[in-house]
Amino acid sequence: MTHHLVGVILVLLALGLVQADGNIFQRTFNKLHGEPPVPANQNRADEVQTLWIEQKLDHFDESETRTWQMRYMLNDVFFKAGGPLFIFLGGEWEISTGRITAGHMYDMAKEHNGLLAYTEHRYYGESHPLPDLSNENIQYLHVKQALADLAHFITTQKATYEGLVDSKVIIVGGSYSATMVTWFKKTYPDLVVGGWASSAPLFAKMNFVEYKEVTGQSIALMGGSACYNRIENGIAEMEAMIASKRGAEVKALLKLCERFDVYSDLDIWTLFSEISDIFAGLVQTHDAGNIEGVCQKIMAESSDLVGVSSYILSEFEKSGGNCHDLSYDAMIGVLSESRYTGNIMRQWIYQTCNEYGWYQTSGSSAQPFGTKFPVTFYTTMCADLYGAQFTNSYIESRVAETNENFGGLSPNVQNVYLTHGHLDPWRAMGIQDETQATIIPEHAHCKDFGSISVDDTAEMRASKERIAELVREWLK
Repeated sequence: MTHHLVGVILVLLALGLVQADGNIFQRTFNKLHGEPPVPANQNRADEVQTLWIEQKLDHFDESETRTWQMRYMLNDVFFKAGGPLFIFLGGEWEISTGRITAGHMYDMAKEHNGLLAYTEHRYYGESHPLPDLSNENIQYLHVKQALADLAHFITTQKATYEGLVDSKVIIVGGSYSATMVTWFKKTYPDLVVGGWASSAPLFAKMNFVEYKEVTGQSIALMGGSACYNRIENGIAEMEAMIASKRGAEVKALLKLCERFDVYSDLDIWTLFSEISDIFAGLVQTHDAGNIEGVCQKIMAESSDLVGVSSYILSEFEKSGGNCHDLSYDAMIGVLSESRYTGNIMRQWIYQTCNEYGWYQTSGSSAQPFGTKFPVTFYTTMCADLYGAQFTNSYIESRVAETNENFGGLSPNVQNVYLTHGHLDPWRAMGIQDETQATIIPEHAHCKDFGSISVDDTAEMRASKERIAELVREWLK
């Protein structure tokens, strides 16, 4: 790199025109959509193989001959011929070896002499069906294709892997991949004997107001109602300042870049959506003490506005840069990148526009994050990113089709153990009837994959023991 170029970049950084260390949108998004926490106490001695399997580009079009290579990982440390196949399903993230070298599924594989596998979802990680993520190429990203990939993976492994021909198969997943566990058992019931679905949203819904409601409830529960009220009041004050021509003060307070337009609805929506998602990231990934710690910081300040804005600013500043570009155009710039860069936002948001909705909007007053991220914000984004056909009515029809295909909150499926953390905002789109699902108090999203441990709460331990018992029954 020439000295001149370095100089230019340093000047741009000083002006805050280049985002250092990735960008705000990606940081927040990855916290909400990353791989579920990898269990501790990793067994480093295990040798995990990284392998590839040929998949059809389109499983439902006989005339389509194109194929691609799907990545998967195997750990055979416990495997004895005839033992079961345990598969952790990859969701909207890159797969890693740590998922199959520790944790509760690993312990169950040990008990039953099982083979451990981890499959990567098409279009995520290194599993690239086509060379880029252009609108033309991304159309083969759909859960039905991903479920068919998994069916092909299972039948191929059983036919070709020595000692697996008569083996039973157990599938496990968290978050979106827990949804896949449920829907796979429904769609291909004969290929697996059972599944464990942690934090599975099953009902597709466009205006998912419940997400931010549960986020607020969890903050009040763990951090106290004073913290909830302060967040609500601080955000309301920012909204009022913008409404009364004091937007420049909000801009200065949050160190927003020059191009942020306080008179643009899209910029305002982008900002407040991002603020609410920072709180969502705190709640969804909560471990003991996390929400409490943030609430203590917010409550330590002199006023509602200062408490909330200083926390938000501290989160923005993790992405570096002298100013923070929270404009709509900045976000669309990130999402329009059609090369594989390791950023998963373009793929996941496409799936929401085309299959699920799940827009975590401000459409309810029973949440503390204000009124400035309506469903229109998200549908506008769909059309701007993926094409004019993504109108409100089109997205609604795709969401309805998902519920028709898979049954929504009545999936009518056997032998799937469903768990949710009580603090997890996603549980609102899952089955919460305690006769059909286990709700684990004071836990958040996908927090039950670790080994049974002395640190487990009684409810957590009971849930892990229950799935271990069910797996014994399914494998009889």
